[in-house]
Amino acid sequence: MYTLFERSTPNPAGYRDVTPRDVAAAIPGSRVIDIRDPDELRGELGHVVGVENVPLARLDAAGLRKDEPLILVCRSGRRSAQAAASLSAAGFCRIMNMTGGMIAWNEAGLPVER
Repeated sequence: MYTLFERSTPNPAGYRDVTPRDVAAAIPGSRVIDIRDPDELRGELGHVVGVENVPLARLDAAGLRKDEPLILVCRSGRRSAQAAASLSAAGFCRIMNMTGGMIAWNEAGLPVER
């Protein structure tokens, strides 16, 4: 059986793009990191249930393993894409970005926690 990483869309920056529905199907069993500030997690868009909050400013010091599959999430998918590209450039080999971020997650009608 292929993992989400293996089924996902390669990006030229070295990470993979995944859809909100793909992420929802991969939970539990995936490490999902929301890189927004804590105030944003409690905001109107909410956050993925069970997500780990590691703000973008602290992502480098979060003790992440370079070989671990990680799914990054933000509000729109832009900051998480930038973070995914940075981690890929730093040698992380299984990084995924949730395209559309929490905006797309909410539009898909997926469950959120506020």
